[in-house]
Amino acid sequence: MAVNREELITCLNDLIETCRDGEKGFTAAAENLTNDSLKAYFRRCSSQRAQFASELQAEVRQLGGTAAENSGSVSGLFHRGWMNIKSAISGGDESILSECEWGEDSALRNYERVLKQNLPPNVLPVVKHQYTQIKEAHNRIRDLEKRAA
Repeated sequence: MAVNREELITCLNDLIETCRDGEKGFTAAAENLTNDSLKAYFRRCSSQRAQFASELQAEVRQLGGTAAENSGSVSGLFHRGWMNIKSAISGGDESILSECEWGEDSALRNYERVLKQNLPPNVLPVVKHQYTQIKEAHNRIRDLEKRAA
């Protein structure tokens, strides 16, 4: 059974908030990292999440809904605050990488939850593609974290 329009809009808005959380989290990480290549990578991840949010907003508008804007989620606000505290205390790239991996774990769970829905054929490829890209970033961050340890 296909997910109804209102449920679909809610799911997509949740993903928009997830992407905004990632965008802001990666920006904060880039500002606190010492390694220039990591800074550049995290800036690219931030831009990618902004693009994902825009794509999802377009889908919501196409469904006749109101798309979530730039707020991010409550749990995302907590995560960004925790990352700022942790980076200020430890000052190390490894702890920032660890926090970013945690954030990507959360994003993957949110996408997996939405992918379990019976998404319409015009929305499914968008969500699947974003999920794949987030999974690749998660794996790269995990590998970077292991090397930094």
